[in-house]
Amino acid sequence: MSYFEAVPSANGNNVLPGNPCKLLDFSLLSLADGETYEAASGDREVLAVIMGGKGAFAVNGSTFAGVGGRPNVFSGKPHSVYIPCGADYSITANGSLEVALCSAPSDLETDPYVIGPDKITTGVWGAANFSRNFHQILTSTGQPDLPAARLIVGETYTPSGNWSTYPPHKHEKDDLPNEAFHEEMYFFKVNKPEGFGMTRLYSNGMDEIYTVRDNTILMIPSGYHTVVSAPGYTTYYLWILAGNHRTQAVVEDADLDWVGKTVPTLRELGL
Repeated sequence: MSYFEAVPSANGNNVLPGNPCKLLDFSLLSLADGETYEAASGDREVLAVIMGGKGAFAVNGSTFAGVGGRPNVFSGKPHSVYIPCGADYSITANGSLEVALCSAPSDLETDPYVIGPDKITTGVWGAANFSRNFHQILTSTGQPDLPAARLIVGETYTPSGNWSTYPPHKHEKDDLPNEAFHEEMYFFKVNKPEGFGMTRLYSNGMDEIYTVRDNTILMIPSGYHTVVSAPGYTTYYLWILAGNHRTQAVVEDADLDWVGKTVPTLRELGL
């Protein structure tokens, strides 16, 4: 079973070569100017996150023109479109367009909507050399006007030489309030073609380390996970979660959780 794949980036909708997750799915849509992609969401909800470019969306009779604008993920906050289950939809490119299509099972009947940059929550997690910047796109907190059945989506930027999702954590069983079951995917990009990072996924009897490059994806049905950027490069990842509910709770690796407890002190020191 493969937990890490290179996602094709050819023209059209590029699906995952393999996927160990039972709930989550992902594809990367690449369109040239004027091209249109048509699909149906069926029994799934879809969040279309614009990686770069601008497009027009039509969803069950609703139209959203000129959605997007950033040239790439390293140049601003995203625009996204929520597509509910049972929807026929189309995406037409205004210039070159790249869209991440994230999906999970849903029976939630709701209208489609756009999530613009004004609705994105930003901030910093961690401290010192495990600090990283985040964009919360579709989460369960602070966004009551953005309904979803399962999907939780955001973006993280890990600076040169820094660690992310550190201390490593897991979320593989429902044991609230301590832990909530969520599958997760990290879709990566790197700010320069030659750049790279590393990601580790480990659990009982498994310990895998992979090289992060542009358009690679880590699929996490279970296990602890973490990411590091090579010095000189910023790595980006779109994080996508789905579980039995939208309450988030994680358990950190007990051998490393002491590092997280140093965050308040490190921040007081300006680190």
